[in-house]
Amino acid sequence: MKKSIVFSLLLLSSLSLSASFTDYFIERTMRIDFIHAGNENKEHYYIESIRQEPFWGGSQKNLIDTFKYGHYYFEVYDKSTNILIYSRGYSSLFGEWQTTNKAKNTQKSFFESIVFPFPKKEIVVIWYARNYQGEFEKQMTYEVDPKNYFINPSLEKPYPIYTALQSGEPKNKVDIVILPEGYTADEMELFKNDCNKFTQELFRFHPYSQFKNSFNIVGVLAPSAESGNDIPADSIWRNTQLNSRFYTFDSERYCMTEDYKSVRDLAANAPYDQIYILVNTEKYGGGAIYNFYNVSVNSNAKAGQIFIHELGHGFAGLADEYYTSSTSYNDFYNLNIEPWEPNISTLVNFDAKWKHLVDPSTPIPTPDTKKYKNKTGAFEGGGYVAKGIYRPKHDCLMKSFEDNNFCPACEEAIIKMIKFYTE
Repeated sequence: MKKSIVFSLLLLSSLSLSASFTDYFIERTMRIDFIHAGNENKEHYYIESIRQEPFWGGSQKNLIDTFKYGHYYFEVYDKSTNILIYSRGYSSLFGEWQTTNKAKNTQKSFFESIVFPFPKKEIVVIWYARNYQGEFEKQMTYEVDPKNYFINPSLEKPYPIYTALQSGEPKNKVDIVILPEGYTADEMELFKNDCNKFTQELFRFHPYSQFKNSFNIVGVLAPSAESGNDIPADSIWRNTQLNSRFYTFDSERYCMTEDYKSVRDLAANAPYDQIYILVNTEKYGGGAIYNFYNVSVNSNAKAGQIFIHELGHGFAGLADEYYTSSTSYNDFYNLNIEPWEPNISTLVNFDAKWKHLVDPSTPIPTPDTKKYKNKTGAFEGGGYVAKGIYRPKHDCLMKSFEDNNFCPACEEAIIKMIKFYTE
């Protein structure tokens, strides 16, 4: 049954690649808010509300997800014809929490949402979750009538926009919206300067430097009551727009927020493909989850590298390539299958990864020695574990900040994603 579900997903996707945007959608966003709850082994979905947002920032051509990245995946069908008209993969904070020790004996709920172009006619939405064998299993089906008068079209958090980079129409660009966290009203000029600073940082790194004209970057001018953000272990609590904090899952540097509703409400002020939260602090930290949101601090000495590293997760679906730092995750990867992230491999099916980028004379696995330090290969250690997971190079921005470059596999993944959003 599981294999047939996967086959059906692929078949329906291929049949729907020619779906026309104007046939099914208008240039606004439908956002379905829901609660995602459970423990280590179980998960449940509960619909909360549906909103209409004023912009659609995504591609109007690539409506069907061809990557299948993420721990979750959703499809949108035209109800009358059963034609697949939109799909996307994503991950979430709940999915990470499920791999922590607390999830073994605790039930917990998280606010989540999915967004897609606002449909003209009735639709059917299907959610899937990836199991430990890497297969997507159906979780929930929900029908939506876009004419339903309970769909709320108002902005919950209306604020003005600051444009850091405008290269063209949102439908043909990668649109990044930067959200200020812990900037007071008196610090809005600092936030504008930071938007400019991190826009410059983005294009300092290859391959982004080749694609500056493919991006639009704006900031939402939303002040917080207090400066900074929460540091629970130090008993520091701040009144901020997005309620972010360090020590997520008891990892000091992991700076995230569980207040995803506020994140979405604030981002709705602009067309966007990626949400980036900029935290007003010198403390080292950040975080990102694929097609969920990205977080970086603004004034740490390594802030520019943090910004780029985290965008690798949120935008391109890249995995962490380090393996010596402590994390809170248990059995995050199944070593008997290939992980979905494009820059790590178990070598179970290396042909489907970056083997085409490896010189035939380079051994696989690749010895982590001086001879191969600058070679592309398969170096053991990555994805938080020292054995069984392989990374493309000795070093990379997804491993450490000692090398200011992405490895060829990461570069290729980033370029593919840029082209997907800008065609």
